[in-house]
Amino acid sequence: MEYNTNTNPFNKALFGDDFVWGVSTAAVQIEGAHDADGKGESIWDVFVRRKGKIKGNVHNCVACDFYNRYEEDINLIKQLNIPNFRFSISWSRIIPDGTETINQAGIDYYNRIIDHCLAIGVEPWITLYHWDLPHVLELKGGWTNREVVNWFTNFVKVCANAFGDRVKHWMVMNEPSVFTGAGYFFGLHAPGKTGLSNFLPAVHHVTLSIAAGGKVLRELLPQAEIGTTFSCSYIEPYSQKPRDVAAAKRVDALLNRLFVEPVLGLGYPFDDLPVSKGLKKYMLPGDEDKLAFDFDFIGLQNYTREIVKYSFFTPYIGASLVKAEKRHVPLTAMGWEVWPESIYHLLHKYNKYPEIRKIYLTESGAAFPDVYQDDVVHDPLRVAYLQEYLQQVLKAKNEGCEVSGYFIWTLTDNFEWAEGYHPRFGIIYVDFETQQRVIKSSGKWYADFLSGI
Repeated sequence: MEYNTNTNPFNKALFGDDFVWGVSTAAVQIEGAHDADGKGESIWDVFVRRKGKIKGNVHNCVACDFYNRYEEDINLIKQLNIPNFRFSISWSRIIPDGTETINQAGIDYYNRIIDHCLAIGVEPWITLYHWDLPHVLELKGGWTNREVVNWFTNFVKVCANAFGDRVKHWMVMNEPSVFTGAGYFFGLHAPGKTGLSNFLPAVHHVTLSIAAGGKVLRELLPQAEIGTTFSCSYIEPYSQKPRDVAAAKRVDALLNRLFVEPVLGLGYPFDDLPVSKGLKKYMLPGDEDKLAFDFDFIGLQNYTREIVKYSFFTPYIGASLVKAEKRHVPLTAMGWEVWPESIYHLLHKYNKYPEIRKIYLTESGAAFPDVYQDDVVHDPLRVAYLQEYLQQVLKAKNEGCEVSGYFIWTLTDNFEWAEGYHPRFGIIYVDFETQQRVIKSSGKWYADFLSGI
């Protein structure tokens, strides 16, 4: 399916005047300049040097060179009629040693980004922590060390004091289930640690840090809108057999509930995820109250659904995912199922939490095998994906679900973590050898959609 402006009246007006539209990015994936102007090493700067960890043995030392090309890229955001730009602050660029020494050059860099956004009418939305812990802190245990809560809140304070006079929207932490699971259990992402003995303390300390970071922002920036973001996947059992249904419930608790419920004051889902009872080992008196914070909004980030079946051989959780390629369904370049209905069901799911006041969809998008040919990049699959996803968002909204905004992932093709540069998520194509930018059909569609054409 391809969007046709001549026959389809689908545009932003259907969502209401107050609905927020934007695009999202992350520092590790776009900035490059890995050691420029006093920046310290992050865990990803170290991880990309480990042979076999990144597809193609590539690195992010240059990535999209956003560090030097930020004006060009922000101007493209404005050209595409996108009013809001979500980006993250690199902890190691701001505080190279993780805890004490503030790098003024890093502060100045993000001030230039913020000021340029505001000068051309693009609203900056800041993410505090998009997976780039300073390596010096990882040497002290990283997220497995309870001291990380203090390290993180110090980083939050520095950013709030430096940028809070102009930035109105803040997100504390991005997708904790992904960076703790991939980085501290499976070892697939930085810092490459494995096992429950790393995963469980990381989970608890990250959750404590989410709430602690929110409290710091509320104290220093009482007028700001403060949120946090969670990845989520719609979970369905492979069959209605009781053990498949029970397995799906455990996976749902792990992927969709483990972080958000304690933040909402509901505690960890111990009963529905027995392995999470191991978290009690790391909890101190009073921690349950420290886990909760009344955020102004929750950011949800969804790309697909997962089908789950019982698995006797899978330790800790007794469940496994039925891979999308084995189910003969449409796939993205990441091997994820294209199933736009997932966001509809998830909006209904999270709307059942009375503690959630507002929801933004802070990431949504797809990677497809884009081809640059004759000076254009035609990506009808991404156009269809975005349009069909938004139709599901609108359906949920019209049924009474609270949903207040939608941010596309992502602005430009970028460094996609362990997958290197193979999956292209951007609405702008990047030639990584020349750094040439080419607006894809999807970027042109989004511009038309936002202009009301």
